[in-house]
Amino acid sequence: MSVLKKFLKGFLKWLVLPLFVLILLLTAYYQFIVKFSPPAVQDQTSLNLKREVVSDNHFKIGNNWLLKNTSGVWEMYVEGKPFERGVINGKLATELVQNQEEYFVSSIKNLIPSENYLKFLKYFTVWFNRNMPNYVRLDYQEEIFGISHSFSPKFNFIGSNYERNLNYHAAHDIGHALQEMGLVVGCTSFSVWGDKSEDGSLIIGRNFDFYTGDDFAKDKIVMFTRPYSGYGFMTVTWGGFIGATSGMNEKGLTVTLNAAKSNFPTYAATPISLLAREILQFAQTIDEAFAIAQKRKTFVAESIMIGSAADGKTAIIEKSPKRTAIVYPKENKIVCSNHYQSPEFNSDTLNMSEANATTSAYRFKRVNELLSQKPKLNETQTAAILRSQKGLNDAFFGYGNEKAINQLLCHHSVIFKPQQQLVWVSTQPFQLGKYICYDLKKIFDKPATGSYTNAVVDSLTIEADTFLVSKEFKDYQTFHQLKLKLQSYLRGRGDFSQNEAEVLVATNPELYQSYWLAGDFYTRNKEMAKAQTMYKAALTKQIPRVAEREAILKLINK
Repeated sequence: MSVLKKFLKGFLKWLVLPLFVLILLLTAYYQFIVKFSPPAVQDQTSLNLKREVVSDNHFKIGNNWLLKNTSGVWEMYVEGKPFERGVINGKLATELVQNQEEYFVSSIKNLIPSENYLKFLKYFTVWFNRNMPNYVRLDYQEEIFGISHSFSPKFNFIGSNYERNLNYHAAHDIGHALQEMGLVVGCTSFSVWGDKSEDGSLIIGRNFDFYTGDDFAKDKIVMFTRPYSGYGFMTVTWGGFIGATSGMNEKGLTVTLNAAKSNFPTYAATPISLLAREILQFAQTIDEAFAIAQKRKTFVAESIMIGSAADGKTAIIEKSPKRTAIVYPKENKIVCSNHYQSPEFNSDTLNMSEANATTSAYRFKRVNELLSQKPKLNETQTAAILRSQKGLNDAFFGYGNEKAINQLLCHHSVIFKPQQQLVWVSTQPFQLGKYICYDLKKIFDKPATGSYTNAVVDSLTIEADTFLVSKEFKDYQTFHQLKLKLQSYLRGRGDFSQNEAEVLVATNPELYQSYWLAGDFYTRNKEMAKAQTMYKAALTKQIPRVAEREAILKLINK
C-alpha cells in the first residue's frame, strides 16, 4: 500500500504541477493579449476643464453646451480635436454617461440572470474584441478615450473605462448575434423624392428599433458635432456613444442603419456604428459614402441607407464581412427593412431565409403598400407611416407585434429633409410623442458662440399621435409593465399572480405573446391544462417569426 501511495503521490505531483503552471501561463497570456491600451495622447490639458452649471439641466464648457429642452430631449454641441471633444462630451454629460452604462449592464443582467454565464460572456467579449483597436480609426479611439474619463469606477470589474467604452461601441454588432435575446428587433426605413414627394425634395423616414430596456431610451441626445476635420453633423445618440445610427451632416448627407442577418461573428473588426460615423463625417455624395464603406472591414451584416442632397436621391449600401454592394433605386423611392436587395446577395441563403422567416419581407411590403396610398409624401405623412401599428390591408395583430412598422419599442424615430437641412426627432414615448424639427443651418452656418443655440423650428413640429390619449394605449402600458414583471418572475425574480396573468391577456388580446407568456406562467406553476389552452390560443394569432411558432409548438408537444 505504501508503495502505491508513493507512486500515486509522485504521479499526481508530476501531473498536477504542470497543469497548475499551464493554467498560470494561460491566465497570464490571456491577461496580456486581451488588454489593449488607450491611444497615446500628448496634449491632455483638456482634462483640467471644468463644467459650468448655467441652470438646472443646462451646462457649458467654452463653446460647448448641453441642455435638456422642454420636450425632455437632451441637446449637445461639441467641437475641437478628438480627445478634447471626447473629454468635453464626458464632462458635460457625466450623469448621462454613467446612467447609460448602469442601464445597459442592468439590461444584460435581466436577460442573463446566471452569474456564471455573465462571467463567461464577459471573458468571451473581451477575448473576441481583443483586436478591435486595429480596426478603429485613431481619432475615434482618442475621442472614446476622452469620454471614458467620465465613466464610473463601479464597473471596473468588467474592464478599464477605455476598454469598456470601446467594447460598448460594438453593442449594436453583438446584438446581431443575440437577436433571439431581444437586443435587436427590426428597423424600418424608407425614402421618396421627385414625383413621390409633395414638394419634389428628398424625404427619409426611419425607426431605430434597438431595445435594451425602457431605461436605456429615457435620455436620448440630439448631438451636434463640429469636428476638427470633416463636416459638421448631427446624430441621435446616448451618453458615452460617438457612433452613428441615425444622422445628417451639414452637406445634407444622411446615414441610417438597418441590421441584416449575420452568422455569429468569429472575429472583431470595425463596429458598424463607427463606419456610419465616418461616412457622416467625411462623405458628401453616395459614391463617397460607398468608397468609405468598401475600405472598412466589418464583422456583421448591415444595410446602410444613404440619402444625399447633392445627388437628390437615396441608395442602400449592403455590407457583410466579405462583400459590399449598393442598391440604386429603380424609381423615386426606396424601402429598407432587414434583408438585402442587391443582385450580389440574391444567392445568399442566409439573407433569403431572414426575409421569409422573420418580419423583414412583411414590413417591406407594408411600407410599399402605405407609400402607394400616398402618391406624394410630406413629413407629416412620413410620421404617420412610421407610427403605423397595422399590417397589410390594415390587419390588426395586437399592440407591439414585430410585424408592425411601429412595434412600440423604438429608441428613436427620425425624419430627414436633406436639401433643406431639416431633421425631425421623435419624443417619448417611442415615436408617439411629437416630432421636434431642427434646422442644422442654425448650428453649422455660423461660428459657435458658447451660448446655447436654439435650432428648433417650432412651426414645423409634428404633433403627437392621438393614440397616446386612447384607452388602448393605457391598456398597452398595463400590458407592458405586466409583461416585464412576468418575464422577471420566469427568471426567478419576484412574484406574479393568476389574476395578473389574466389581466395581461385582457389588455392585449390580439397579441400572440400575451398567450405565450401566460402559458409560461401556468407551466411554471404546474397547471398544464391551462398552459396548453394559452399556447394553442397563441397559435391562432399572427406570430411574426417562424422560430417563435416552432417554439410554441414544442411547448404544446412537451
